[in-house]
Amino acid sequence: MTLEVRNLVGGIPGRRILNGLSLTIGRGEVHALMGPNGSGKSTLSHMLLGRPGYIVESGTATLDGTDLLSLPTWQRARAGLFLGMQYPTEVPGVDMADVLTEALAGDAGSSRERVRSSMLVEAERIGFDARFLERALNVDLSGGEKKRNETVQLGVLRARYAILDELDSGLDLDALRAVSRRVKQATGEYGLGVLAITHYNRLLAELTPDVVHVFVKGKIVASGGPELATELEHTGYESYAALAGPDEPASRVDPDDPFAMA
Repeated sequence: MTLEVRNLVGGIPGRRILNGLSLTIGRGEVHALMGPNGSGKSTLSHMLLGRPGYIVESGTATLDGTDLLSLPTWQRARAGLFLGMQYPTEVPGVDMADVLTEALAGDAGSSRERVRSSMLVEAERIGFDARFLERALNVDLSGGEKKRNETVQLGVLRARYAILDELDSGLDLDALRAVSRRVKQATGEYGLGVLAITHYNRLLAELTPDVVHVFVKGKIVASGGPELATELEHTGYESYAALAGPDEPASRVDPDDPFAMA
């Protein structure tokens, strides 16, 4: 029961961004992915979810044995993969309860009434004002409110694996603590596996990682325990750059694609 990525190579047309990435996350595990801007962290999340415009040149990605790369995005989500986006999208005119009800269609407890009840429970668990749940999806919410809104969605959907792209961005200290604890609780409650993409150790103080990975130039160059995140806070990534090999022009992020700048 794993989310397993093996030798993943790819990026966007004309630019290779991932250079042979391999990663295995078990159910209930928390892995932190830390690296400098432009190393390809968000590109990894987009490729795993199948965002249009990203090309897989080679490699594999499986979720509990299911070949993710052969599926459209909605089926990857149905298989149990959740993406908490770095910049959650506003969707005017679309109610979050309707979105989650449709996402759970066919599952036990997928009626709109039950989904709505679950949303209220999850909002209370992270101290999120239930009035925000009445708005169109993410509309007129601050950056931190959008991240908490996505945490509510994660709790309702009960995904198998969650990729959390800078979950801590925009959250104040109290909200960060509440959201991190909720995600950590989910690893024990239903075996959520987590890949937390972050620049800062403050997220990991509550969402204690089992493994920390250093990600440079589209590949993982070092892995260790929580102490590695503490080291990075003090030393930065410069000493790890040489481990990724020489710079390659093909690995640079397309400056016209803001989603690739991770």
